Amino acid sequence: MSQTTTVSSRGSARATFVAAYSAVTLAQITNALPGALNGTFAVEFQTSGAGLTWIAGMFMMGIVVFELSWGLLGDLFGRKKLLYVGAGLSVLGSLAAATATSTGMMIAAQAIGGIGAGILFPISLSMLAAITPDHRARARAIATWAGFLSLGAVISPLLAGLTAEFFTVPAPEAGAPNVFSGWRVAYLVAALIAVAVFLVSLRAKDSAAAKGRKLDVPGQITLALGLIAVLFATVQAVDSGFGAWEVMASYVIGGLLLVSFVVIEMRTEQPLIHLSLFKNSAYSITGIVAVTGMFAFLAICYSTSVAVGGLALAEAWKVGVLFVFIQGPAFVLIPVVGWLIHHVAPRWALTGGFAFMAISGFWLSTFPLGTPEAFCGTAWTAFIPPLLLLGIGFALTVGSITAVAINTVQPQHIGMASATTNLLRDLGFALGPVVGSAIAFGVGASVFAGPLSGILGGTGLPANAVAGLSHVPPLGYLSGWDGIMARLTGEAAASGASSQAVEGMTQALTSAQQQIQGVAGVSLGQGFQMVYLVAAIAATVSAALTLFISSRSAAPAPLTATVAASDSATEPTSEPAI
Repeated sequence: MSQTTTVSSRGSARATFVAAYSAVTLAQITNALPGALNGTFAVEFQTSGAGLTWIAGMFMMGIVVFELSWGLLGDLFGRKKLLYVGAGLSVLGSLAAATATSTGMMIAAQAIGGIGAGILFPISLSMLAAITPDHRARARAIATWAGFLSLGAVISPLLAGLTAEFFTVPAPEAGAPNVFSGWRVAYLVAALIAVAVFLVSLRAKDSAAAKGRKLDVPGQITLALGLIAVLFATVQAVDSGFGAWEVMASYVIGGLLLVSFVVIEMRTEQPLIHLSLFKNSAYSITGIVAVTGMFAFLAICYSTSVAVGGLALAEAWKVGVLFVFIQGPAFVLIPVVGWLIHHVAPRWALTGGFAFMAISGFWLSTFPLGTPEAFCGTAWTAFIPPLLLLGIGFALTVGSITAVAINTVQPQHIGMASATTNLLRDLGFALGPVVGSAIAFGVGASVFAGPLSGILGGTGLPANAVAGLSHVPPLGYLSGWDGIMARLTGEAAASGASSQAVEGMTQALTSAQQQIQGVAGVSLGQGFQMVYLVAAIAATVSAALTLFISSRSAAPAPLTATVAASDSATEPTSEPAI
């Protein structure tokens, strides 16, 4: 620990440990909840592809865009104050999610919760490090912290699935909205945990390390706005297409902002990121695989959530069980991975982990998707073996990435290398659902266009009605049928059609509903098969790139134990979520 760190004499060390461990568990629970509920959200909110992507990706955006600044703010103003803020935002975000009645409300809730979790991850770890000056004690505390993070990742999908199963009050009429959706209880539980974290934090020790620290405001602003603009463009392209003016404009603005960020970082005395790190080819390769490998992981997680929960209409508890197989290995294999990192070259753990992810993605890409299991679709249990491989791959890579990264730089740059690698990996997590959605819904719409035109042409609907309905994406027919019917009748009435003609068009479209929805599901299924394939290719490329990291630069180093454990702990996603 730096000699400039000051620890308050007031407060309890035991309360500090409890607050830190419970804070990271809370942050990971809220982070992972959407991963098991994306399919439920698609049905509940009748959301578009872009809306579903925002729900899945907004939480990670809240973490990524400010990730490098929260720790510094804690150093400057006191970590305990930041922990209060993180717990408070987690309460607000969880309550907002529990009461959300629309896609927009859920997206806003995810943004609030993501910022709260983005504070809790680094601040809780910094508080632990401050009260454990002995290196052995600190390593044990960090390893325990990482275990609680993994525990939160295991609890979250079970919490989502069980609450959805046992607390849902269905509507008396089939097809009507639920009287109460049980998944909301999961967020109420998260809010209660956040309140408990806040109360425990009142008795925790404060710490700070303000000497010589300075916030890079221009760098933070340009990085945050640049990333937001690029991610917004990619999400918007899910519904509007990459040729839409707002998509192209956002990419241009985002690109200019990110270029400005690079210029600022090259000129400032205390940058957010030392770009000189990337002059080291071994570190650059590690940074690349941090993005591509974690993109592959979360793209597979997101696709599974939507394909099983949204397209196959599996109950939320089944999706939750699948995510336990994804998250569980990161918790169970902590001692095994630690031994591999410190007694074998961490590079080989990294290579092996990405290879497992690649096998998982290729395997899943062969599954027929888009048809409910009740109609002879792929059984949800068939996903267990490949997802277990994915979980093992993630367990091997999540800590190894930083272990390799810090061994490729000089000792004085270890802290910055670890923080930068965290940012790149979290960026990969954020890109998983965003790019995955763009691929899945884009491919799905392309595949859907031809069959839909043929079905609509056979209904006898007027040409103008067929033309209008042909532009509705497949997810719209699956989750928003009532809205499509309202659109048809409204446009027909506005064009002067008689009530008899409107009724005839309604009956014609209703008679084709089952056929249209079947084709829509299969079309989107093919889109998510493509996501699995792209993720598998990304994991394969990541595994291949790690072979170009020299074994000497990636050999275990004395500081690896502490920093690698810290890294897997500060990792905000032992999942998805999606």
